[in-house]
Amino acid sequence: QVRLVESGGGMVQPGGSLTLSCAASGATFNYYAIGWFRQAPGKEREGVSIISNSDGNTYYADSVKGRFTISRDNIRNTVYLQMNSLKPEDTAVYYCNLNFLYWGKGTLVTVSS
Repeated sequence: QVRLVESGGGMVQPGGSLTLSCAASGATFNYYAIGWFRQAPGKEREGVSIISNSDGNTYYADSVKGRFTISRDNIRNTVYLQMNSLKPEDTAVYYCNLNFLYWGKGTLVTVSS
């Protein structure tokens, strides 16, 4: 049974930083791409960043390029999302996704002064 557990969300002021973590279990972690999606109130879920399983290729949504950095630790079965220069429009529930199939329950990020 695949389980994804996100952590690291919270409230931060505009311009601040947060690092999200997602710990995976129940799957051969290094076989799969893994990434982050987010859903803001009243909006559809959107892809934020994805990292491949093998060569470390990454994808970033245009809205977060240059501000967010995704990384993975295949020993700890964990993916991270370093978020800098946060904006109010980054406020959302952030979900971890493994291989475009499995989802975590999400962690709330609120950017507000």
